[in-house]
Amino acid sequence: MSDGRIEGSAGGELRLAGVLDYQSGPALRRQGQALIRQAKGTRISADCRAVERSSSVGLSLLLAFTRDAQKQGDELVVTGLPEDMRELARVSGLLDVLSLASETEGAV
Repeated sequence: MSDGRIEGSAGGELRLAGVLDYQSGPALRRQGQALIRQAKGTRISADCRAVERSSSVGLSLLLAFTRDAQKQGDELVVTGLPEDMRELARVSGLLDVLSLASETEGAV
């Protein structure tokens, strides 16, 4: 099992990886919020391809990051959402709330 982690790039991309759960969630929330403040682009992407496992905490993080981006006038686009997270978002009615890149679009 791998701890959750988040990295940012100068181009406004967040990369989530590892396990997103109640243990990793609070630190990832703080780190992601800081990275979004630094990004200040019109479009920020959150790449989830390296997420190994996620509870509802992963979706909660994406929703919080979406709000953070919107507060500064940016858009957060989620790429590479794993199937288990996508299914949880569907069941929770969040597919229309999250801005998901199409599978053919690839990374933003």
